[in-house]
Amino acid sequence: MSRQALHEGWVLRAVPGPQVPAAVAGRAVPATVPGCVHTDLLAAGLIPDPYLDDNEHAVAWIGRTDWVYETTFRHEPGDEDRVDLVCAGLDTVATVSVNGVEVGRTENMHRGYRFDVRSLLRAGDNTLAVRFDSAYRYAEAHRDRLGDRPNAYPEPFGFIRKMACNFGWDWGPTLVTAGIWQPIGLHAWSTARLAHVRPLVTLDGPDGRVELHVEVERAGDAPLTVRAAVAGASGTVTIPPGERGAVLTLTVREPARWWPRGYGEPARHLLDVTLSTPDGDTLDVWSRRIGFRSVRLDTSPDAHGSAFTLHVNDVPVVARGVNWIPDDVFPTRVTRARLAERLTQAADANVNLLRVWGGGRYESDDFYDLADERGLLVQQDFLFACAAYPEEEPFRGEVEAEAREQVTRLAAHPSLVLWTGNNENIWGWHDWGWQEPLAGRTWGHGYYFDLLPRVVADLDPTRPYWPGSPWSGSEDVHPNDPAHGTTHIWDVWNTDDYTRYRAYTPRFVAEFGYQAPPAYATLRRALSDDPLAHDSPGMAHHQKAADGDAKLRRGLDAHLPAPRDFDDWHWLTQLNQARAIRLGVEHFRSLRPVCMGTIVWQLNDCWPVTSWSAVDGDGRRKPLWYALRRAYADRLLTVQPRDGGLVVVAVNDGGTAWRASASVARLTLAGEPRAKTSVDLDVPAYASVVLALPPELARPDEARRELLVAEAGDTAERALWFFAEDRDVEWPAAELDATVTPVDGGQRVRVTAGTVLRDLTLFPDRLDPAATVDEALVTLLPGESVTFTVTADAPLDPAALTSRPVLRCVNDLPPAGR
Repeated sequence: MSRQALHEGWVLRAVPGPQVPAAVAGRAVPATVPGCVHTDLLAAGLIPDPYLDDNEHAVAWIGRTDWVYETTFRHEPGDEDRVDLVCAGLDTVATVSVNGVEVGRTENMHRGYRFDVRSLLRAGDNTLAVRFDSAYRYAEAHRDRLGDRPNAYPEPFGFIRKMACNFGWDWGPTLVTAGIWQPIGLHAWSTARLAHVRPLVTLDGPDGRVELHVEVERAGDAPLTVRAAVAGASGTVTIPPGERGAVLTLTVREPARWWPRGYGEPARHLLDVTLSTPDGDTLDVWSRRIGFRSVRLDTSPDAHGSAFTLHVNDVPVVARGVNWIPDDVFPTRVTRARLAERLTQAADANVNLLRVWGGGRYESDDFYDLADERGLLVQQDFLFACAAYPEEEPFRGEVEAEAREQVTRLAAHPSLVLWTGNNENIWGWHDWGWQEPLAGRTWGHGYYFDLLPRVVADLDPTRPYWPGSPWSGSEDVHPNDPAHGTTHIWDVWNTDDYTRYRAYTPRFVAEFGYQAPPAYATLRRALSDDPLAHDSPGMAHHQKAADGDAKLRRGLDAHLPAPRDFDDWHWLTQLNQARAIRLGVEHFRSLRPVCMGTIVWQLNDCWPVTSWSAVDGDGRRKPLWYALRRAYADRLLTVQPRDGGLVVVAVNDGGTAWRASASVARLTLAGEPRAKTSVDLDVPAYASVVLALPPELARPDEARRELLVAEAGDTAERALWFFAEDRDVEWPAAELDATVTPVDGGQRVRVTAGTVLRDLTLFPDRLDPAATVDEALVTLLPGESVTFTVTADAPLDPAALTSRPVLRCVNDLPPAGR
C-alpha cells in the first residue's frame, strides 16, 4: 500500500467568458492545492483582497466563471491491484479527468470521492485536470427545474451542496468559491483496504465499551483479519471471503473517562485497528484517540414545559456555549494553529460547548481533535440553514451520502455530543411566510424528521439527534416555544431592548446575540475610509445586517450617553454588545435548573465585519469576550429583578460546594453606604441559590446616584446593580491616576479611581495592532485600583496608553445635560 500526494505543479485557468477580466483571460496562474480560485488569484496579484473596503464586489465574477485546474505528475506502475485517485474535497461542481479521460463528476463540497484510475495511468508523466463549473449556474439551473424555494437571502444556496455562507450572510461576504479545497492524491493498494472504521464508544457501568464497525473494500475474496487494541484490551475478528464488514467489541476495565471542561479531565485512549491477510501481512491501518463517556438528552415534561438537558456520564451539564461559523471564507487558510487559538479563546472565556452552525461546513479533523483535547463539547448541525431545501434528486441522494460520510468520520470524537438537523428551517416554515410560496413543494421536512434521524440511528446511536435549532420537541408545539426544547431569541436584536431577555424563561437558548464593530486595528487594516464614521462607505459595506446601523443606534439610545464622535461610537457600541450578552447570560444562568444551556451567537468571524462575534475577523477579542469570561465563570454572583424586588443569585458550576461569607451593600456613587446586609453562602456543586434582598437594599433613595454591590470575597467576581441607565446616571466626571510600568513582554497599567469609573477598558490595539490586554470592563469605586497587563512587541507611549481614546470608561463622556 502506498499514497502519493498530488499537491504540486498545479496551474489554474479561467474558461473563456465575457465576465473574465483581460488580466486573467487566457492566463495560466500558479495554483496552490489544497486551495481555491480566490486565494490563487490573490497570490498572483490578479485580484484585490476581497476582505478590504468593497473589493468583494470587484471579484463577484469569479463565482460565475468556470475554472480548470491542471497538473502533471510522475507515476511508476507497480503490482498493486488498485490505484485510486482520492479527492477528499472538491468545491463543488467538478469534472475529473486523467490523461484526457473523464473519471468522474462531483457536485457536493461536503463529501469525498474515490476513482479507480489504475488502467488510465502510464509510466512517467501523467496529467490530472479538474474542471469546476460555476456554482451559480448549477444552483440556478436546479432552482429553475424544481421551482424556487424561500430563503433568508436572494441567493440560490439551497440548490447546491456547498457552504451556504459562501453566498453571503448577515455577517459574511458573497464570495462564491471553487477549487480543490481538501487533499488529493493516489492510493495504491492490493487485496483489501479499510473503507470505514466506526467506533461506537460507550460506558457499561464502570467499564468502557467499544463496538467497532469495520467496512472494507476488496480487490479479491481472501479472508481478512481485523485486530483492534485500546487501553490494554484487544481482540480480533475474521471477515470471511466475499464479505465486506465485521463488528468487533472490546471491553476496557474501568478506563479513565472523558469529561467536558469543568467536570473532570478529558481523558483519551489510543485505538489502533489493523487489517491483515490470514498470513499476517498488514494491508491497512487506522488509529484515533477516543474517549469513554456516555451522552443522553433529557427532554422529559415537567412543570415548566419540557426539559432540554445534556447528561454526560450521567451528570447533567449546563451548556456555556458559543456558536461557531467558518473562521475564514477560504477554508485552507484555517490552520490547526489558528483553530487552536480560537478554541483556546473559547476555553479561556469559560466556554464548554461549541455549536457548529448549519450554514457553514463540517469542520476539519483538527477542529474536533482540539475540542476532544480541551474537553469542549460540540453540537454539530447538519448543513441546512435559513432556507427551504428541495428533497428531490440529486439532492436527496447527495444529502444521504454526505450525512453517512460525516457521521462515520466523526464517530470517534468524544467531544461530539449532539447532532442537529438544521438551523432555523422548521421555524422558518412556521413563521417566515414560506408556506404560501412553497405551494406544497418539498422544503426539507423529510430530511429533518426521516432521513437524518435514520442515518444517525443506523450509524451513531450513541449520540442524540434533534431535528432542528430551534425545535420544541413536537410538531404540535411551536418550534420556537421557549418552554420546550431549544429556542432562538432574536427579537432583542431586531426589535426590542436587550432587557427583554429577562422576559424569557427558556429551557435552552441555542442562539441569541447582539452586534458591535470589530477592534479598531481590524477596521483600520480593512478600511481606507478617511475619516472613519459609523456610516462611512467601508463601515457601511462591512455591516451586512438589515438596518444594522439603526439597530446599534437604538441600543445606544436606550442605555448610554450620546456619542460625540466615531471614537465614542466605537467604544459605546462595543460596550453595549458586552452589556447585552452579559445581561442575557446571567439571567438565563440564574434560572438553573429550568434553563440548562445558552449558546451565544457567535464566537468568531470569517472576515473583518460588524457582527455579533466575541472575537473579530482578525482574531482580536472584543469587549464582549471579557464579558463572556465573567458571565460564564464557574462561580457567578448576579443581581436579578424578581417579583418587583431584587435577588442575588449564586450559581456554582464547579465540582465542589461554594461556601463563603457574602455581603450586599447599597452605596452612593461616591462609595458612601446607605444600607447593607451579609449572608453565608452555601451552594452545592452544580447548583444555585436565590437570596431575596430586603426593601432597604432593593429600593434606592436616589436612583441616579446609587448602586448595589454584592461581594463574596475572592471566591467570585462581585456583582453590581445600577438603579438607572447610564444615560441618566449623574456620573461625576472621570478622575483617575494612572501609572505605567515596563515588564517583560509589555507594560502594566495601574489605574486608581478618584471617582467611580464605570467599565474601565484599555484598547492598546489603537497604538499597536499586535498589542493585547488581559482585562476589560472593570468598574472601580473611589479609591479602588486595577492593574491591566498589556502585551506588546515594543513599549507603548505611556501618555497615549492612559488617555482617550485608548483608556475609556462610561463617565469619560458627559451624559445629557452635563
